[in-house]
Amino acid sequence: MAQKKVFTIVGRPNVGKSTFFNRIIKERKSIVEDTPGVTRDRIYGQGEWITIPFILIDTGGIVFNDDLPFSRQIKLQAQIAIEEADVILFLINYKEGITNEDEEVAKLLYKANKPILLVANKYDNKDSGYEKYEFMSLGFGEPYLISSSHGIGIGDLMDGIFNKIPKEESVYDDNELKITIVGRPNVGKSSLLNSLVNEDRMIVSDIPGTTRDSVDTRIKFKGKDYILVDTAGLRKRGKIYENIEKYSYLRSLSSINKSDIVILVVDISNSIIDQDTNIGGLAFDEKKPIIIIANKWDLVEDKSSAAMNKKEKEIRSYFKYLQYAKIVFTSAIERTRIHNVFETIDLVKENMSKRIKTSILNEIFNKAQLINPAPDFNGGRLKIYFVNQVKAYMPTFVLFVNNPNYVHFSYKRFLENQIRAHFNFDGVPINIIFREKK
Repeated sequence: MAQKKVFTIVGRPNVGKSTFFNRIIKERKSIVEDTPGVTRDRIYGQGEWITIPFILIDTGGIVFNDDLPFSRQIKLQAQIAIEEADVILFLINYKEGITNEDEEVAKLLYKANKPILLVANKYDNKDSGYEKYEFMSLGFGEPYLISSSHGIGIGDLMDGIFNKIPKEESVYDDNELKITIVGRPNVGKSSLLNSLVNEDRMIVSDIPGTTRDSVDTRIKFKGKDYILVDTAGLRKRGKIYENIEKYSYLRSLSSINKSDIVILVVDISNSIIDQDTNIGGLAFDEKKPIIIIANKWDLVEDKSSAAMNKKEKEIRSYFKYLQYAKIVFTSAIERTRIHNVFETIDLVKENMSKRIKTSILNEIFNKAQLINPAPDFNGGRLKIYFVNQVKAYMPTFVLFVNNPNYVHFSYKRFLENQIRAHFNFDGVPINIIFREKK
């Protein structure tokens, strides 16, 4: 599975980085003002070009006068974003030409050893464009002339970005499952990984935030290969103060994106909090199979089956959007039920590749329509003519219908529940696509 590529925007203040960022991700996420230095921290967003998703990072305007407020912090943020990038977009102001600050930023980028595109923003398409050859003196080739405000040249630039992506072979074997372990700080992620690996591979501490990066560990269990990825604890975004923690947040998102299965670790000895559900939402948004690990079972006083059932209901009440997720109770410290984690991983893998015969699917959906006809919605009533499961990363079903606009979200949920009632797709999201029958 391909990992989303990361593109980083850098440049001096007031060259239009945030306006460009907002246009590419198609939402107003960065603050846009004519005042230099408005953007201080890195801001990330997700975009898509010709069906290919990517991550875009906006950085603060880089200045080289350390006496100015926040200049060192902004520079550090930009350097971290540069390190993370697959392609760097060096923005300059077309109308102002090359400045001393542009040249200083260029010197910084010479050391990056990354693909770099020079982008001359604020081009109004009225000039001949010959001025672009002046910008080639910066040493990054011919610039792309764009206007972030009016959309001029954006398509050519995006094509150029994807042409610059390094062609690299995957270091992973397709038979190896990539499993990312996520959770807020101090829920026992590293202890869980150590228990799964059966050795002290990760640093384990009671101090929240010990793991600052995503680390891959290859293991073999009962003849099967797995890659376990331990990530930094994800704090509430509004409380991510340290520069390194913001870097860890992005790396964790990247790890979720490249994984086959996500393990969400929660501390069952304490109450579930909003940050637990927010982190689960990251995996849900990426449409990943999810296993919830209720860790620190050793700290729970009542270990009866009734107590465990009650705890499971409590977890599901918080993670209502993850009703398909499998839940495993463990004590990473005592290695309790660690073998259940691998069994659950194997079950989820099996469910990811499960295929249902077309004839059986159509029989089930025909009965479902008789039992519970679709409601009137958007001026009509949905009629399903034919159902087929298509080959995809997760179970994907295409329904040929009279009009996709007649699908009410509650009826789509009913249809998904019908699939789950007849077949075991535990731990796996289901994708239902409605297409008009021609």
